[in-house]
Amino acid sequence: MMKNLALHWKILIGMLLGIVVGVLASIGQQESFIIDWIKPIGTIFINMLKLIAIPLILFSLIKGISDLKDISKFSKLGLKTILIYVFTTVVAVSIGLIMVNITNPGLGISSADTAEITQTYAQDAVAKVDAATNVKKSGPLQFVIDMVPDNFFAAASSNGNMLQIIFFSIFFGISLLLIAPEFSEPVIKLVNGLNEVIMKMVDLIMLIAPYAVFALLASLIVETKNPDLFIALSWYALTVLGGLTLMIGFYLTALYLYAKVPPLQFFKGFGPAQLLAFSSSSSAATLPVTMERLEEHLGVDKEITSFVCPVGATINMDGTSLYQAVAAVFICQALNFELSFSDQLTIIVTATLASIGSAAVPGAGMVMLVVVLESLDFPPSLLSAGLALIFAVDRPLDMCRTVINVTGDAVVSILMAKSEGKLHAAHPKNWDDNL
Repeated sequence: MMKNLALHWKILIGMLLGIVVGVLASIGQQESFIIDWIKPIGTIFINMLKLIAIPLILFSLIKGISDLKDISKFSKLGLKTILIYVFTTVVAVSIGLIMVNITNPGLGISSADTAEITQTYAQDAVAKVDAATNVKKSGPLQFVIDMVPDNFFAAASSNGNMLQIIFFSIFFGISLLLIAPEFSEPVIKLVNGLNEVIMKMVDLIMLIAPYAVFALLASLIVETKNPDLFIALSWYALTVLGGLTLMIGFYLTALYLYAKVPPLQFFKGFGPAQLLAFSSSSSAATLPVTMERLEEHLGVDKEITSFVCPVGATINMDGTSLYQAVAAVFICQALNFELSFSDQLTIIVTATLASIGSAAVPGAGMVMLVVVLESLDFPPSLLSAGLALIFAVDRPLDMCRTVINVTGDAVVSILMAKSEGKLHAAHPKNWDDNL
């Protein structure tokens, strides 16, 4: 019976079993068994997805550009994509601000809770503030400089250099369009073949997805510390979750009104990628699955996904941006720092720009938050305490906002495909089609 279940149901069952086993292991003090024998399955799965992320971007983006045949089409596609991403980010930040101003979660944090949380997470908070300080020391165009690699192999050696690989792929694909057909055609055939191999690797890796999410969630449960702090921060967490839910509603409305894609069809096609994003907390690790589900299960042409998805995975952080807005106001409320209406408008602008400018920075979420707080003239002496306030629930909220991040990439891909006439009937492929 399990064999006939759709993948998203298998993953959901794996997630539920992972939570149950994690709780039972915590009660029975069997954490070491989970960490030593179960967690490695999830780690291997994530490593496999990260393994193919760079080759996937490289080959699919070159193929997508070579399929365009016209450079002017690419510039038009790029401009529209970035404008839509900026628009959805502004919507996300605005929703976050509306939610946090309605619920006022920071007003419910007692001074005792603040002192305990700050003491528990002070060291982690200081490290994030230091990282953000180093980023701010860079020049205004450092982000652009970092996009251009000086060594292809160095750029391809780390998933943190995804923007550099995108730059190289675009440069290579455009150059491929500008050479004579007798030279470009063999290269295009090779790239097409390599791209098919990578996509088949995604199909094979997804065979262990239900077991991997079981392992990831079981290990997350046993590694969770200080559950009492979650209760103190529950109103803040619910505010973030409420905003993320409204963002999902915004996406589904846009899909239905413009692309005529019903919500059930979208969730059925893209559900496994969302569940994987939740389990892994990584947009980069989910990227191969995001592209595979869009192309094979929702009918988006590779010409669209090959550009829109990799760019989205690096610069489009709707879930994270919404979280920045809620977290910034929550910290200000909890530490009695008064915010004016103009300050909240500043949050919209700063969070939107930071979501793009901090895309290539490890731990970008916390770095973005420091940038947002500093734009409000938040006292530097309170920065560490402010960040420490949200560390206790950061991991579960990170899982949820990653779902929104990848969903935003998928929605923009579908909208772009509809506008370019590249949305067609879905043709799912199975791992053993050519066995």
